[in-house]
Amino acid sequence: MEYDVVIGLEIHVQLKTRTKMFTAAPYAYGADPNTLIDPVVLGLPGTLPVLNHAAVEACAKLGLLLACEIAEVCKWDRKNYFYPDSPKNYQLTQNEQPLCLGGQVEIELPGTSRNIQGEHRLVKLNRIHLEEDPGKLTHTAFDTTIDFNRAGVPLAEIVTEPDLHSSEEAVAFLNALIHLIHYAGVSDCDMEKGQLRCDANVSLKPAGSKTLGTRTEMKNLNSISNVRAAIEYEIARQTELLDAGESITQETRRWSAENGTSSSLRSKEEAHDYRYFPDPDLMPVRMDRARVAELQAALPERPYDKQRRYQETLDLPFTLTSVLCPDPKLCTFFEEALELHPAPKVIANYIANDLLRELSASAAHGESALSISDCPLTPAHIAELAKLIENGVITKQIAKEVFTTMYQSGNMPAVIVEKEGLQQSDNSDEIEALCREAIAGNAKAVAQFKEGNAKALNALKGPVMKATKGQANPATLDQILRSLIQSEA
Repeated sequence: MEYDVVIGLEIHVQLKTRTKMFTAAPYAYGADPNTLIDPVVLGLPGTLPVLNHAAVEACAKLGLLLACEIAEVCKWDRKNYFYPDSPKNYQLTQNEQPLCLGGQVEIELPGTSRNIQGEHRLVKLNRIHLEEDPGKLTHTAFDTTIDFNRAGVPLAEIVTEPDLHSSEEAVAFLNALIHLIHYAGVSDCDMEKGQLRCDANVSLKPAGSKTLGTRTEMKNLNSISNVRAAIEYEIARQTELLDAGESITQETRRWSAENGTSSSLRSKEEAHDYRYFPDPDLMPVRMDRARVAELQAALPERPYDKQRRYQETLDLPFTLTSVLCPDPKLCTFFEEALELHPAPKVIANYIANDLLRELSASAAHGESALSISDCPLTPAHIAELAKLIENGVITKQIAKEVFTTMYQSGNMPAVIVEKEGLQQSDNSDEIEALCREAIAGNAKAVAQFKEGNAKALNALKGPVMKATKGQANPATLDQILRSLIQSEA
Protein backbone atom coordinates (compact mmCIF):
# COMPACT_ATOMS: atom_id res chain seq x y z
CA MET A 1 0.00 0.00 0.00
CA GLU A 2 1.08 3.58 -0.65
CA TYR A 3 1.16 5.90 2.36
CA ASP A 4 1.12 9.65 2.89
CA VAL A 5 3.61 10.89 5.46
CA VAL A 6 2.38 13.46 7.99
CA ILE A 7 4.84 15.26 10.26
CA GLY A 8 4.43 17.88 12.96
CA LEU A 9 7.34 19.43 14.81
CA GLU A 10 7.67 20.85 18.31
CA ILE A 11 10.68 23.13 18.65
CA HIS A 12 11.91 24.42 22.00
CA VAL A 13 13.97 27.61 21.73
CA GLN A 14 15.90 29.04 24.66
CA LEU A 15 15.28 32.78 24.72
CA LYS A 16 18.34 34.98 25.18
CA THR A 17 17.58 36.90 28.39
CA ARG A 18 19.85 37.82 31.30
CA THR A 19 17.71 36.03 33.85
CA LYS A 20 15.40 33.04 34.02
CA MET A 21 11.67 32.96 33.30
CA PHE A 22 10.33 33.47 36.82
CA THR A 23 13.33 34.51 38.92
CA ALA A 24 16.34 36.83 38.87
CA ALA A 25 18.75 33.87 38.81
CA PRO A 26 21.11 34.26 35.83
CA TYR A 27 21.88 31.67 33.16
CA ALA A 28 25.04 31.06 31.15
CA TYR A 29 26.03 27.94 29.24
CA GLY A 30 29.01 26.06 30.67
CA ALA A 31 28.80 27.28 34.28
CA ASP A 32 29.74 24.83 37.03
CA PRO A 33 26.81 22.49 37.78
CA ASN A 34 24.13 23.74 40.16
CA THR A 35 25.64 27.20 40.62
CA LEU A 36 22.95 29.20 38.78
CA ILE A 37 20.09 28.33 41.08
CA ASP A 38 18.04 29.94 43.84
CA PRO A 39 15.06 28.99 46.04
CA VAL A 40 12.56 29.78 43.25
CA VAL A 41 14.36 27.49 40.78
CA LEU A 42 14.37 24.69 43.36
CA GLY A 43 10.72 25.27 44.28
CA LEU A 44 11.44 25.64 47.98
CA PRO A 45 8.42 26.28 50.25
CA GLY A 46 7.35 29.91 50.48
CA THR A 47 8.91 31.05 47.20
CA LEU A 48 6.94 32.96 44.59
CA PRO A 49 7.60 33.37 40.85
CA VAL A 50 8.19 36.83 39.33
CA LEU A 51 7.59 37.18 35.59
CA ASN A 52 10.47 38.03 33.22
CA HIS A 53 8.89 40.66 30.95
CA ALA A 54 11.88 40.58 28.56
CA ALA A 55 11.11 36.93 27.78
CA VAL A 56 7.46 37.77 27.02
CA GLU A 57 8.52 40.54 24.61
CA ALA A 58 11.13 38.29 22.95
CA CYS A 59 8.49 35.62 22.33
CA ALA A 60 6.02 38.20 21.03
CA LYS A 61 8.66 39.60 18.67
CA LEU A 62 9.35 36.11 17.33
CA GLY A 63 5.63 35.46 16.97
CA LEU A 64 5.14 38.65 14.95
CA LEU A 65 8.04 37.72 12.65
CA LEU A 66 6.35 34.34 12.12
CA ALA A 67 3.02 36.04 11.28
CA CYS A 68 1.31 34.88 14.50
CA GLU A 69 -1.59 36.64 16.16
CA ILE A 70 -0.51 37.99 19.54
CA ALA A 71 -3.15 37.12 22.13
CA GLU A 72 -4.90 39.90 24.06
CA VAL A 73 -4.38 37.85 27.22
CA CYS A 74 -2.17 34.86 27.97
CA LYS A 75 -2.02 32.90 31.20
CA TRP A 76 0.11 30.37 33.04
CA ASP A 77 -0.68 26.75 33.82
CA ARG A 78 1.04 24.09 35.86
CA LYS A 79 1.94 20.95 33.94
CA ASN A 80 2.23 18.35 36.70
CA TYR A 81 4.63 15.45 36.38
CA PHE A 82 7.28 13.80 38.50
CA TYR A 83 10.71 13.56 36.90
CA PRO A 84 14.15 14.16 38.45
CA ASP A 85 14.99 17.14 36.20
CA SER A 86 11.91 19.06 37.44
CA PRO A 87 12.66 20.22 41.01
CA LYS A 88 9.12 21.59 41.59
CA ASN A 89 7.40 18.48 40.16
CA TYR A 90 5.53 20.76 37.75
CA GLN A 91 6.43 22.98 34.81
CA LEU A 92 5.02 26.46 34.30
CA THR A 93 3.69 26.67 30.75
CA GLN A 94 0.80 28.08 28.69
CA ASN A 95 -1.63 25.30 27.92
CA GLU A 96 -4.99 27.01 27.42
CA GLN A 97 -4.10 30.58 26.50
CA PRO A 98 -0.73 30.78 24.67
CA LEU A 99 0.94 34.06 23.77
CA CYS A 100 1.08 33.48 19.98
CA LEU A 101 -1.61 31.89 17.83
CA GLY A 102 -1.34 30.53 14.28
CA GLY A 103 1.48 31.76 12.10
CA GLN A 104 3.50 30.41 9.21
CA VAL A 105 7.08 29.83 8.07
CA GLU A 106 8.21 30.08 4.46
CA ILE A 107 10.51 27.21 3.52
CA GLU A 108 12.64 26.46 0.48
CA LEU A 109 12.85 22.88 -0.72
CA PRO A 110 16.18 21.71 -2.18
CA GLY A 111 16.74 22.60 -5.84
CA THR A 112 17.96 20.14 -8.44
CA SER A 113 21.49 21.37 -7.68
CA ARG A 114 23.12 23.68 -5.15
CA ASN A 115 23.17 26.45 -7.79
CA ILE A 116 19.44 26.31 -8.51
CA GLN A 117 16.78 27.80 -6.27
CA GLY A 118 14.19 25.32 -5.01
CA GLU A 119 10.43 25.61 -4.66
CA HIS A 120 9.04 27.73 -1.81
CA ARG A 121 5.94 27.04 0.26
CA LEU A 122 4.37 28.09 3.57
CA VAL A 123 4.19 25.74 6.57
CA LYS A 124 1.38 26.48 9.04
CA LEU A 125 2.00 26.91 12.75
CA ASN A 126 -0.46 26.05 15.50
CA ARG A 127 0.96 28.22 18.28
CA ILE A 128 3.99 29.53 20.15
CA HIS A 129 3.81 29.44 23.91
CA LEU A 130 6.17 30.29 26.74
CA GLU A 131 7.34 27.87 29.38
CA GLU A 132 10.33 27.15 31.59
CA ASP A 133 13.10 24.68 30.81
CA PRO A 134 13.71 21.69 33.09
CA GLY A 135 17.15 20.79 34.37
CA LYS A 136 19.60 18.51 32.61
CA LEU A 137 20.14 14.83 33.30
CA THR A 138 23.45 13.21 32.37
CA HIS A 139 23.42 9.42 32.18
CA THR A 140 26.55 7.31 32.50
CA ALA A 141 27.13 3.59 32.80
CA PHE A 142 27.09 3.81 36.60
CA ASP A 143 24.86 6.73 37.62
CA THR A 144 22.81 9.75 36.61
CA THR A 145 23.66 13.31 37.60
CA ILE A 146 21.31 16.31 37.70
CA ASP A 147 22.28 19.89 36.91
CA PHE A 148 19.58 22.49 37.69
CA ASN A 149 21.44 25.39 36.05
CA ARG A 150 19.14 25.14 33.02
CA ALA A 151 15.99 24.82 35.11
CA GLY A 152 13.78 27.89 34.74
CA VAL A 153 15.39 29.22 31.54
CA PRO A 154 12.67 30.81 29.33
CA LEU A 155 11.59 28.65 26.40
CA ALA A 156 9.47 29.49 23.38
CA GLU A 157 7.83 26.27 22.18
CA ILE A 158 6.92 26.50 18.50
CA VAL A 159 4.31 23.94 17.48
CA THR A 160 3.56 23.33 13.80
CA GLU A 161 0.39 21.96 12.33
CA PRO A 162 0.76 18.44 10.82
CA ASP A 163 1.81 20.22 7.64
CA LEU A 164 5.13 18.57 6.72
CA HIS A 165 5.39 15.48 4.55
CA SER A 166 9.03 14.39 4.34
CA SER A 167 12.33 14.58 6.17
CA GLU A 168 13.49 17.09 3.53
CA GLU A 169 10.59 19.41 4.36
CA ALA A 170 11.31 19.07 8.09
CA VAL A 171 14.97 20.00 7.56
CA ALA A 172 13.99 22.92 5.31
CA PHE A 173 11.58 24.11 8.01
CA LEU A 174 14.21 23.98 10.75
CA ASN A 175 16.76 25.83 8.62
CA ALA A 176 14.23 28.55 7.74
CA LEU A 177 13.10 28.82 11.36
CA ILE A 178 16.67 29.18 12.64
CA HIS A 179 17.32 31.96 10.13
CA LEU A 180 14.15 33.78 11.28
CA ILE A 181 15.13 33.43 14.95
CA HIS A 182 18.56 34.86 14.18
CA TYR A 183 16.89 37.82 12.45
CA ALA A 184 14.66 38.33 15.50
CA GLY A 185 17.78 38.23 17.69
CA VAL A 186 16.03 36.29 20.48
CA SER A 187 18.24 33.16 20.55
CA ASP A 188 21.54 31.85 19.23
CA CYS A 189 19.89 28.48 18.37
CA ASP A 190 23.05 26.46 19.08
CA MET A 191 21.73 22.88 19.12
CA GLU A 192 24.99 21.55 20.58
CA LYS A 193 24.38 23.77 23.63
CA GLY A 194 20.72 22.78 23.88
CA GLN A 195 19.51 26.24 22.84
CA LEU A 196 17.21 24.67 20.24
CA ARG A 197 15.71 21.21 20.60
CA CYS A 198 13.25 19.45 18.35
CA ASP A 199 10.68 16.68 18.75
CA ALA A 200 9.10 15.14 15.64
CA ASN A 201 5.61 13.64 15.50
CA VAL A 202 5.38 11.18 12.62
CA SER A 203 2.39 9.26 11.27
CA LEU A 204 1.39 7.46 8.08
CA LYS A 205 -2.03 7.22 6.47
CA PRO A 206 -3.27 5.49 3.31
CA ALA A 207 -2.52 7.69 0.29
CA GLY A 208 -5.36 10.16 -0.25
CA SER A 209 -7.06 9.42 3.08
CA LYS A 210 -8.41 12.34 5.11
CA THR A 211 -7.97 10.52 8.43
CA LEU A 212 -4.62 10.93 10.17
CA GLY A 213 -2.80 7.83 11.30
CA THR A 214 -1.54 7.06 14.80
CA ARG A 215 1.49 9.20 15.55
CA THR A 216 4.66 8.60 17.45
CA GLU A 217 6.85 11.31 18.96
CA MET A 218 10.60 11.14 18.37
CA LYS A 219 12.70 12.60 21.20
CA ASN A 220 16.41 13.38 21.66
CA LEU A 221 16.90 15.02 18.25
CA ASN A 222 19.82 17.31 19.05
CA SER A 223 20.96 18.14 15.52
CA ILE A 224 19.36 18.74 12.14
CA SER A 225 21.03 15.61 10.76
CA ASN A 226 19.45 13.62 13.60
CA VAL A 227 16.03 15.08 12.77
CA ARG A 228 16.41 13.90 9.18
CA ALA A 229 17.68 10.44 10.14
CA ALA A 230 15.08 9.87 12.88
CA ILE A 231 12.15 10.82 10.63
CA GLU A 232 13.36 8.59 7.81
CA TYR A 233 13.86 5.70 10.25
CA GLU A 234 10.39 6.16 11.73
CA ILE A 235 8.75 6.30 8.29
CA ALA A 236 10.45 3.03 7.36
CA ARG A 237 9.55 1.41 10.73
CA GLN A 238 5.88 2.36 10.51
CA THR A 239 5.67 1.32 6.85
CA GLU A 240 7.03 -2.13 7.70
CA LEU A 241 4.52 -2.57 10.56
CA LEU A 242 1.54 -1.44 8.48
CA ASP A 243 2.53 -3.62 5.53
CA ALA A 244 2.65 -6.57 7.92
CA GLY A 245 -0.92 -5.83 9.05
CA GLU A 246 0.13 -4.58 12.48
CA SER A 247 -1.01 -1.37 14.17
CA ILE A 248 1.05 1.61 15.30
CA THR A 249 1.27 2.27 19.04
CA GLN A 250 0.97 5.89 20.11
CA GLU A 251 4.13 6.40 22.09
CA THR A 252 7.19 8.52 22.69
CA ARG A 253 10.39 7.05 21.26
CA ARG A 254 14.01 7.88 22.02
CA TRP A 255 16.38 8.32 19.08
CA SER A 256 19.90 6.87 19.32
CA ALA A 257 22.24 8.68 16.93
CA GLU A 258 25.00 6.16 17.68
CA ASN A 259 22.91 3.17 16.56
CA GLY A 260 20.71 4.94 14.01
CA THR A 261 17.64 3.41 15.64
CA SER A 262 14.86 4.40 18.04
CA SER A 263 13.38 2.62 21.03
CA SER A 264 10.15 2.97 22.99
CA LEU A 265 10.47 5.44 25.87
CA ARG A 266 6.93 5.61 27.24
CA SER A 267 3.33 5.46 26.10
CA LYS A 268 2.18 8.80 24.72
CA GLU A 269 0.57 10.96 27.39
CA GLU A 270 -2.59 12.97 26.79
CA ALA A 271 -3.26 16.40 28.24
CA HIS A 272 -5.31 14.97 31.13
CA ASP A 273 -2.30 12.95 32.26
CA TYR A 274 -0.59 16.17 33.27
CA ARG A 275 -3.52 17.51 35.32
CA TYR A 276 -3.11 21.05 33.98
CA PHE A 277 -4.55 23.82 36.14
CA PRO A 278 -4.05 27.63 36.27
CA ASP A 279 -1.06 28.66 38.32
CA PRO A 280 -2.33 30.38 41.50
CA ASP A 281 0.80 32.52 41.92
CA LEU A 282 0.90 34.18 38.48
CA MET A 283 -1.69 36.57 37.11
CA PRO A 284 -2.73 36.44 33.45
CA VAL A 285 -0.73 38.80 31.22
CA ARG A 286 -2.64 41.40 29.23
CA MET A 287 -0.58 42.40 26.19
CA ASP A 288 -0.33 46.16 25.66
CA ARG A 289 -1.52 46.67 22.08
CA ALA A 290 0.53 49.84 21.65
CA ARG A 291 3.67 47.94 22.61
CA VAL A 292 2.76 45.10 20.25
CA ALA A 293 2.39 47.67 17.46
CA GLU A 294 5.86 49.05 18.30
CA LEU A 295 7.35 45.56 18.09
CA GLN A 296 5.57 45.01 14.77
CA ALA A 297 6.92 48.28 13.34
CA ALA A 298 10.48 47.40 14.40
CA LEU A 299 10.52 43.94 12.78
CA PRO A 300 13.47 43.24 10.49
CA GLU A 301 13.04 42.25 6.86
CA ARG A 302 12.51 38.49 6.64
CA PRO A 303 15.34 36.42 5.07
CA TYR A 304 13.46 35.28 1.94
CA ASP A 305 12.02 38.78 1.42
CA LYS A 306 15.57 40.12 1.57
CA GLN A 307 16.76 37.44 -0.84
CA ARG A 308 14.05 38.35 -3.35
CA ARG A 309 14.95 42.04 -3.03
CA TYR A 310 18.65 41.34 -3.63
CA GLN A 311 17.83 39.27 -6.71
CA GLU A 312 15.32 41.73 -8.17
CA THR A 313 16.86 45.13 -7.38
CA LEU A 314 20.58 44.30 -7.19
CA ASP A 315 20.59 41.54 -9.83
CA LEU A 316 22.45 39.16 -7.52
CA PRO A 317 22.31 35.46 -8.45
CA PHE A 318 20.86 32.78 -6.18
CA THR A 319 24.35 31.41 -5.51
CA LEU A 320 25.25 34.66 -3.71
CA THR A 321 21.93 35.49 -2.04
CA SER A 322 21.66 31.97 -0.62
CA VAL A 323 24.94 32.58 1.22
CA LEU A 324 24.32 36.15 2.35
CA CYS A 325 20.66 36.17 3.36
CA PRO A 326 20.57 33.48 6.10
CA ASP A 327 22.96 35.61 8.20
CA PRO A 328 21.62 39.07 9.18
CA LYS A 329 25.08 40.28 10.25
CA LEU A 330 26.54 39.27 6.89
CA CYS A 331 23.76 41.19 5.14
CA THR A 332 24.45 44.27 7.27
CA PHE A 333 28.15 44.05 6.37
CA PHE A 334 27.25 43.76 2.68
CA GLU A 335 24.81 46.68 2.73
CA GLU A 336 27.25 48.95 4.59
CA ALA A 337 29.92 48.21 1.97
CA LEU A 338 27.37 48.87 -0.77
CA GLU A 339 26.63 52.31 0.66
CA LEU A 340 30.32 53.18 0.30
CA HIS A 341 30.62 51.91 -3.30
CA PRO A 342 27.67 50.70 -5.45
CA ALA A 343 29.12 47.51 -6.91
CA PRO A 344 26.77 44.79 -5.58
CA LYS A 345 28.05 41.77 -7.52
CA VAL A 346 31.74 42.48 -6.88
CA ILE A 347 31.19 43.19 -3.19
CA ALA A 348 28.87 40.20 -2.70
CA ASN A 349 31.38 37.90 -4.40
CA TYR A 350 34.22 39.01 -2.14
CA ILE A 351 32.09 38.57 0.98
CA ALA A 352 30.46 35.25 0.03
CA ASN A 353 33.63 33.66 -1.34
CA ASP A 354 36.90 35.27 -0.25
CA LEU A 355 35.87 36.66 3.13
CA LEU A 356 34.03 33.57 4.32
CA ARG A 357 36.90 31.39 3.08
CA GLU A 358 39.39 33.39 5.15
CA LEU A 359 37.12 33.31 8.22
CA SER A 360 36.85 29.55 7.89
CA ALA A 361 40.63 29.15 7.49
CA SER A 362 41.26 31.38 10.53
CA ALA A 363 39.24 29.17 12.89
CA ALA A 364 41.16 27.03 15.34
CA HIS A 365 41.59 23.39 14.38
CA GLY A 366 38.39 21.45 14.98
CA GLU A 367 36.27 24.54 15.63
CA SER A 368 33.57 26.03 13.44
CA ALA A 369 34.32 28.96 11.15
CA LEU A 370 34.63 32.43 12.67
CA SER A 371 31.59 34.67 12.30
CA ILE A 372 31.49 38.04 10.60
CA SER A 373 31.62 39.58 14.11
CA ASP A 374 35.19 38.26 14.41
CA CYS A 375 36.25 39.65 11.03
CA PRO A 376 39.40 41.86 11.01
CA LEU A 377 38.06 43.73 7.97
CA THR A 378 35.40 46.42 7.78
CA PRO A 379 32.88 47.10 4.99
CA ALA A 380 35.17 49.99 3.97
CA HIS A 381 37.95 47.51 3.11
CA ILE A 382 35.72 45.57 0.69
CA ALA A 383 34.19 48.72 -0.83
CA GLU A 384 37.62 50.26 -1.50
CA LEU A 385 38.90 47.05 -3.09
CA ALA A 386 35.87 46.97 -5.42
CA LYS A 387 36.47 50.62 -6.32
CA LEU A 388 40.15 49.98 -7.18
CA ILE A 389 39.10 47.21 -9.57
CA GLU A 390 36.34 49.26 -11.18
CA ASN A 391 38.63 52.27 -11.68
CA GLY A 392 41.26 50.10 -13.36
CA VAL A 393 43.89 50.68 -10.68
CA ILE A 394 44.41 46.92 -10.20
CA THR A 395 43.37 43.81 -12.10
CA LYS A 396 41.05 41.18 -10.68
CA GLN A 397 44.02 38.83 -10.49
CA ILE A 398 46.02 41.30 -8.40
CA ALA A 399 42.92 41.99 -6.28
CA LYS A 400 43.03 38.38 -5.02
CA GLU A 401 46.55 38.96 -3.75
CA VAL A 402 45.57 42.31 -2.23
CA PHE A 403 42.61 40.71 -0.43
CA THR A 404 44.80 38.10 1.27
CA THR A 405 47.31 40.73 2.40
CA MET A 406 44.48 43.00 3.52
CA TYR A 407 42.90 40.26 5.64
CA GLN A 408 46.20 39.35 7.28
CA SER A 409 47.39 42.92 7.97
CA GLY A 410 44.17 44.90 8.33
CA ASN A 411 45.62 47.60 6.03
CA MET A 412 43.38 49.34 3.51
CA PRO A 413 43.75 48.02 -0.05
CA ALA A 414 44.94 51.35 -1.50
CA VAL A 415 47.80 51.39 1.01
CA ILE A 416 48.80 47.83 0.05
CA VAL A 417 48.68 48.60 -3.69
CA GLU A 418 50.82 51.72 -3.28
CA LYS A 419 53.32 50.10 -0.93
CA GLU A 420 53.86 46.99 -3.07
CA GLY A 421 53.61 48.68 -6.47
CA LEU A 422 50.69 46.57 -7.68
CA GLN A 423 49.05 49.15 -9.92
CA GLN A 424 47.76 47.92 -13.26
CA SER A 425 50.28 48.37 -16.11
CA ASP A 426 49.31 50.21 -19.32
CA ASN A 427 52.84 50.10 -20.78
CA SER A 428 51.80 49.09 -24.29
CA ASP A 429 55.38 48.68 -25.55
CA GLU A 430 56.21 46.17 -22.79
CA ILE A 431 52.91 44.33 -23.26
CA GLU A 432 53.31 44.22 -27.06
CA ALA A 433 56.78 42.66 -26.73
CA LEU A 434 55.41 39.98 -24.41
CA CYS A 435 52.45 39.39 -26.74
CA ARG A 436 54.79 38.77 -29.69
CA GLU A 437 56.67 36.18 -27.61
CA ALA A 438 53.39 34.47 -26.67
CA ILE A 439 52.22 34.36 -30.31
CA ALA A 440 55.55 32.96 -31.48
CA GLY A 441 55.47 30.27 -28.77
CA ASN A 442 51.93 29.01 -29.34
CA ALA A 443 51.11 28.63 -33.03
CA LYS A 444 48.30 26.19 -32.22
CA ALA A 445 46.35 28.74 -30.16
CA VAL A 446 46.89 31.37 -32.87
CA ALA A 447 45.52 29.00 -35.54
CA GLN A 448 42.47 28.12 -33.38
CA PHE A 449 41.72 31.80 -32.80
CA LYS A 450 41.94 32.50 -36.56
CA GLU A 451 39.48 29.63 -37.11
CA GLY A 452 36.94 31.38 -34.88
CA ASN A 453 37.67 29.94 -31.43
CA ALA A 454 37.69 33.13 -29.33
CA LYS A 455 38.60 31.21 -26.13
CA ALA A 456 41.95 30.23 -27.68
CA LEU A 457 43.10 33.78 -26.95
CA ASN A 458 43.24 32.90 -23.24
CA ALA A 459 46.16 30.55 -23.91
CA LEU A 460 48.10 33.56 -25.19
CA LYS A 461 47.05 35.89 -22.38
CA GLY A 462 48.23 33.54 -19.67
CA PRO A 463 52.00 33.85 -20.32
CA VAL A 464 51.73 37.65 -20.58
CA MET A 465 49.84 37.97 -17.30
CA LYS A 466 52.35 35.67 -15.65
CA ALA A 467 55.28 37.71 -16.95
CA THR A 468 53.74 40.96 -15.69
CA LYS A 469 52.70 39.32 -12.36
CA GLY A 470 49.06 39.96 -13.18
CA GLN A 471 49.50 43.70 -13.64
CA ALA A 472 48.90 43.92 -17.41
CA ASN A 473 45.70 45.78 -18.23
CA PRO A 474 43.36 43.04 -19.54
CA ALA A 475 41.69 45.36 -22.06
CA THR A 476 45.06 46.57 -23.41
CA LEU A 477 46.35 43.01 -23.56
CA ASP A 478 43.27 41.79 -25.46
CA GLN A 479 43.47 44.65 -27.95
CA ILE A 480 47.19 44.14 -28.69
CA LEU A 481 46.85 40.36 -29.14
CA ARG A 482 43.95 40.71 -31.55
CA SER A 483 45.74 43.42 -33.53
CA LEU A 484 48.97 41.40 -33.85
CA ILE A 485 47.15 38.22 -34.93
CA GLN A 486 45.00 40.07 -37.46
CA SER A 487 48.11 41.75 -38.91
CA GLU A 488 49.48 38.24 -39.64
CA ALA A 489 46.35 37.19 -41.53
